[in-house]
Amino acid sequence: MDNDGTTTRNYHHGNLRAALIDAGLAALEKSDQAAFSLRAIAREVGVSANAAYRHFASKDDLLSALAAEGFRRFAAQQAAAAQQGAGNIGELRTATAKAYVSFAQAHPALFRLMFSRFLYASSSEDLKVAAATAFQLLLQASAQQAGVAPDSEQAMMTAVANWSMVHGLSHLLLDGQLSVFGFGLDQMIDGIVNLQGANRPKAT
Repeated sequence: MDNDGTTTRNYHHGNLRAALIDAGLAALEKSDQAAFSLRAIAREVGVSANAAYRHFASKDDLLSALAAEGFRRFAAQQAAAAQQGAGNIGELRTATAKAYVSFAQAHPALFRLMFSRFLYASSSEDLKVAAATAFQLLLQASAQQAGVAPDSEQAMMTAVANWSMVHGLSHLLLDGQLSVFGFGLDQMIDGIVNLQGANRPKAT
C-alpha cells in the first residue's frame, strides 16, 4: 500500500504509462477537460497519485499524451482509408473525408483535444511528431489528388483546402448545426466531395 492509502498494482516498466493513457482516453469521453483529473485517472487504474506522477508531471502532460495517441489512431484510420481509395482520386477523397469525419463523430472529446491549444502550446515532442505524421498523410493524399509532388506549393494548398473542408464539416456536425438540413452523413460527404472535385481547376 502506498503512503496515500492506495494499493499500487504491480506493473511492468512502461505498462503503467499505457494503462494511464487508456484510462485517460476512456475518462475523456465521459467528461470535459475541465473535470479531468490525473488523480482520478490514477484511482481508476488502481495506483497512487505518486505512481502516476512518475509518468506524467501534470494533468496537461497526460492530456498531451492523450492527444498524441489520438493522432496516432487518427493517422491509422486515414492510412486505411487512403488504401481503400487507392487508384481512384474520387474514391480517395471520399474515403479519407469519411474517415476524418467518422473519427470526430466517434471521439468528439479527443478530437477537440487534439486540435486545441495542446497542439502548439505543449512541449511534448511525441505530440508534435504524431500530429506532423498525420498531416503528412493528408499532404500525400492531396498531392496525389492534384497530380503534383508532395513538396510543392499546390500540394500544400490542396491539403489546406481539403483539411478546411473536412475539419469544418466535422465541427459543424459535432455542434449539431447541420441536422436541420436532413442529409445523412454519407450523402453530405459524397455531395461535398463531388462538388469539390467538379470545381477543381483542370490541369493545363
